Amino acid sequence: MSVTLDAFDKRILELLQVDATLSTGEIAERVGLSQSPCWRRIQRLKDEGVVRAQVMLLDRKKIGLHTQIFAQVKLNAHGRSNLTEFAESIQGFPEVMECHVLMGSVDFMLRIVTSDIEAYERFFFEKLSLVPGIQEINSTVALSEIKSTTSLPIPR
Repeated sequence: MSVTLDAFDKRILELLQVDATLSTGEIAERVGLSQSPCWRRIQRLKDEGVVRAQVMLLDRKKIGLHTQIFAQVKLNAHGRSNLTEFAESIQGFPEVMECHVLMGSVDFMLRIVTSDIEAYERFFFEKLSLVPGIQEINSTVALSEIKSTTSLPIPR
């Protein structure tokens, strides 16, 4: 369910997506509000779940996670009847950054990060391939990253 956002809300969200460390006063000044109404808007956006969390984004390569893999997972018939079991298994793997349910010839798309190909091979054989119900896994290694953002395009 979407939330109704006015121009001030949208501008606040744009600023917070770029730098969540901005003070309420700085945000208020940039959007043209006084501090109290701006704070109330930010609180409402949090309360309504528009703002899910405030986090620090890390540069994966600077902490040694140089390899990014996209894995397409197809479940067998038994696996499809136990999607919850697959989802719970995936939740327990810190290497899996994203997991999406797909329509089409495969059931899931995973984005996985590891230090190198050897680490992915260990993850594949020791964890991922052991998840019950998996029929097939096709892995694609990303050579380079052209664009990566966490900022959503807020509709005007």
